[in-house]
Amino acid sequence: MHAFEYLRASGLKQAGDWLRQHPESRPLAGGMTLVPSLKHRLAQVSHLVDVARLPEMRGIESTATALRIGAGMRHAEVADDAQVQRAIPALAQLAGLIGDPQVRARGTLGGSVANNDPAADYPAALLALDAVVVTDRREIAAADFFQGMFSTALDAAELVVAVRFGLPRRAAYAKFRHPASGYAMAGVFVAEWADGQRRVAVTGATDGVFRWTEAEQAWTQGRQAGPLQHDGLLDDIHAPARYRAHLAGLMLQQALAQLA
Repeated sequence: MHAFEYLRASGLKQAGDWLRQHPESRPLAGGMTLVPSLKHRLAQVSHLVDVARLPEMRGIESTATALRIGAGMRHAEVADDAQVQRAIPALAQLAGLIGDPQVRARGTLGGSVANNDPAADYPAALLALDAVVVTDRREIAAADFFQGMFSTALDAAELVVAVRFGLPRRAAYAKFRHPASGYAMAGVFVAEWADGQRRVAVTGATDGVFRWTEAEQAWTQGRQAGPLQHDGLLDDIHAPARYRAHLAGLMLQQALAQLA
């Protein structure tokens, strides 16, 4: 691990100021991705700005039209929260499937969203639930936020403060977990809205989260979707592309079966 300085921010403004003052700095919340990257020298920073205790990034608020979750809320907190369980049970279920108990006890919603790992769970929920990412500068629709593997619309030193989820009539999530990491080798989040709109978002099977429009059309028409077709299907030591496409289809079936 390379040497760095540790700074604990007392407020959102101070955290933003420090990140802008030190261009090679990174924010630290749960650290489930960043700390191992630093340990193995896959990343190098001049300063770590600790934002884990910022009150502006905490809390869960449910209204008649949306569910707002602070970026600093840990996965276990999201999974166990009664408001989340009432408003979007599938989101609570998703949070409870992330990693292992140690990861769920430390990892945060904001960290997962900002990192945008292609096998992360939350991005699928954001796309399917028409979520809005709230930062310290602006609001970004989920459809515009995720921009490919480990890439987002966040500017330098911009911090995710919260995520505001829409409230579907019903939703479900199913994933095939990697046996060691718990990451999704294929995960599918489905959501049906009061106006009849249906959304299907896929994570883990490709180089980034995306909406599976063919599956949405098939669901609306009451038929089974065909095989997943995507140019970015992952093909690696864990699974070949054809297997991941097959898994995505199976996870779609499982998610829809949960709704039934």
